[in-house]
Amino acid sequence: MYFCKRKFKEYMSEKIGQSNILLENIINSIINVKGKEVISLDLRKIDTAICKYFVICTGTSNTHVNSIEDNIKKIILKVIGEKPFNIEGNNIGEWVLMDYGDIMVHIFQKKTREYFNIEDFWGDAYFKRYN
Repeated sequence: MYFCKRKFKEYMSEKIGQSNILLENIINSIINVKGKEVISLDLRKIDTAICKYFVICTGTSNTHVNSIEDNIKKIILKVIGEKPFNIEGNNIGEWVLMDYGDIMVHIFQKKTREYFNIEDFWGDAYFKRYN
């Protein structure tokens, strides 16, 4: 029994480390292309959350939103070797949602971000601002 618990703790520790590396690289890839109002929401202590983290940022135009998405995909694939499980909304450029399993990335234009106001919806989450 002890062996199983120890292996599980090691597995979970490794999984948390991978999530933190992924989060850090997503944040850096957004900042590198001048994404605005970058925040992360730590959802790990919220029972109803669908993932561990939300990353939310603002792009200034359709082109900027799409370049943020492209840079995230490029950097995460290069550094970690991961592709997103799914991407929604990238054909319009108002709001792109990228699903990396433990981390969901929301890339909004300003008016769309204000309309959906995800930060207030997940008000119980721990927020961290990056710029």
